Amino acid sequence: MKRVFLIVLDSLGIGNAPDAAAFGDAGANTLSRIAKGHSFQNLTALGLGNIDGVDCLPATDAPLAAHGRLIEKSLGKDTTIGHWELMGIVSKSPLPTYPEGFPKEVLDAISEATGRGILCNLPYSGTDVIRDYGEAHLKSGDLIVYTSADSVLQIAAHEDIVPLETLYDYCKKARKILTGKHAVGRVIARPFIGEAGNFTRTANRRDFSLEPYGETLLDILTAEGKSVISVGKISDIFAGRGITESHPTHGNAEGMEKALSLTAKDFSGLCFINLVDFDMLYGHRQDTEGYAKALEDFDAFLPTLLSRLGEEDALIITADHGCDPGDNSTDHTRECVPLLIYGKQIEPKNLGTVEGFSAVACTAAALLGTKGMPKNGESLAAKILK
Repeated sequence: MKRVFLIVLDSLGIGNAPDAAAFGDAGANTLSRIAKGHSFQNLTALGLGNIDGVDCLPATDAPLAAHGRLIEKSLGKDTTIGHWELMGIVSKSPLPTYPEGFPKEVLDAISEATGRGILCNLPYSGTDVIRDYGEAHLKSGDLIVYTSADSVLQIAAHEDIVPLETLYDYCKKARKILTGKHAVGRVIARPFIGEAGNFTRTANRRDFSLEPYGETLLDILTAEGKSVISVGKISDIFAGRGITESHPTHGNAEGMEKALSLTAKDFSGLCFINLVDFDMLYGHRQDTEGYAKALEDFDAFLPTLLSRLGEEDALIITADHGCDPGDNSTDHTRECVPLLIYGKQIEPKNLGTVEGFSAVACTAAALLGTKGMPKNGESLAAKILK
C-alpha cells in the first residue's frame, strides 16, 4: 500500500484495562460514559460496536473495517507513553510524576533560566490554576508552574505579560533542565488571556516532549525515504524526530480539515493525526456531553474522509489512553483502546483483543512495505489484507 492515515482520537478509551485497578481506574470507560443517547452511526458502521467488550453501541452484521481492542503494555496512561507505544516503544517504567510539586532545585533552575519567580507548584486543573493564581501572576509577572497526575510540567502565563514566543522559549529552557531523574514526558506552554475573574486559556498551547528513547516507526519510515506527515501535536510528542512535514493545529476541526486536504497530496508513507479536543477540552474538564458532541462531529466527518481514500490507502483509527469524563477525576484513565482499520484492500474482520499498542506500528509498517520493522508488537497485516 502507498499511504496510511492514522488518526488518534485522544483519550477515547473503551473500557478499563486488566490492570486498571492498579492505576486507580477500576470501572473506567470513556466510550460508555459518553455513548448514552448517541449513535455515532458511521463509527458503528465501521465496527466500533463489534469490538470485544463494547456493549454501549450496537454491533452491525456487516462491519466495514477490521476491528479489535488494544491493551497497553507500557507502565503509564499518558499521551507521551501511549503515542510512543503506538509507534513501537514499550516503556517498562513510568515517567516521573510530582504529586507534591517539583523539588526546589528544579524550580530554582527554571527561575534562574527565565528570570522570573514561580507561583503554585502543585497538581492542578488548568482552568482552576489560572482562576486561583492568574491575578497574582498579573501583578508579579511570576510564572504559574503546575503539574497533574501525568508526567508533565506546565507553565501558564498571560499573553499580555509573557508574549507567546517568550513563553515557548521558557518552556524550551525548562525542557533542557528536566533531564535524568526529572525527565518528565512533556513541558507544556499554557497561555491565557482575560481579566481577573474571567481568565480563559487560548488555543496557543505547545508541547515540548522528551525525545523517544528507542527507534520508532517514524524513524524507520524516514530512514527508508518515506513521508511522515504530522497533524496536530504529533511532532511535539516525538520532539520532531522522524517527522518530514508538520502541520500544527488548534483543535479537532482544524485537524480534520487538514486531514482531508492531505488526502489530495501525492505521498508515500504515513499521515499521523492527533485530535486533541476529546482529551483537552472534554475529558479533563469532566464534560460528558461536550465529549459526545465532539465524537459526533468526528463521526459526521468520516464519510467524506472515507470517500477520498484511494485504492492503495488505509485508515487506522485508535486512541492513546482513556479520560473518562464522568469518573469524578480529571486525570487520564487506564483503558483499552479501539482499533479500526479500513481500506479497499482490508478484510473487515474481528481481530479480538490484541496485546500491545505497538500492533499499530507493526501493521502500518507491513502495509507500507517497509524493510525495517518495529521491535515490539505484532503485525496484523496478514490477517486483514484481502
